[in-house]
Amino acid sequence: MGLLDSVLGAVMNGQGGQQSQNGTNAAGGLGGLGGLIGLVASNPQLLQAITGMLSNDGAQGGLGGLVAKFQQAGLGDVIGSWVGSGQNQAISGEQLSNVLGSDALAGLAGKLGVSPDDAAGQLSSILPGLIDQLTPQGQAPEGGLGNAGDLMGMLGGLLQNR
Repeated sequence: MGLLDSVLGAVMNGQGGQQSQNGTNAAGGLGGLGGLIGLVASNPQLLQAITGMLSNDGAQGGLGGLVAKFQQAGLGDVIGSWVGSGQNQAISGEQLSNVLGSDALAGLAGKLGVSPDDAAGQLSSILPGLIDQLTPQGQAPEGGLGNAGDLMGMLGGLLQNR
């Protein structure tokens, strides 16, 4: 059993939802943790892809790199709402495609076995609530969220506590 299996086990055993400090459900627009469980159960590669995106050693440069990409695309306020303590702003799959770029999204879609539009839609549903939960103090950690292993551990802990 690998780390991903442990996290998936925690997801599958942690069926309850909980409100975050800012009143949103843990998984954002997916109707809480139940939606995240469904997506991960049907496509566990999604969890690996998100971990790769948010980890310091990932292709996007971690959370700081992702924030910079959102700012460059004129959507800094959107990701800022996910990190901050207020209401999470929604993002469309098309907006997320503009932030990440077509090459990055095509690579992600290939890993997930879906179309780029579907990958963008899945990410746009999960990222707001997930980033919100990973930044409970209302700000991004100065050193980022850590490497992929650290982030998988954090995700496992969040999901087990639900």
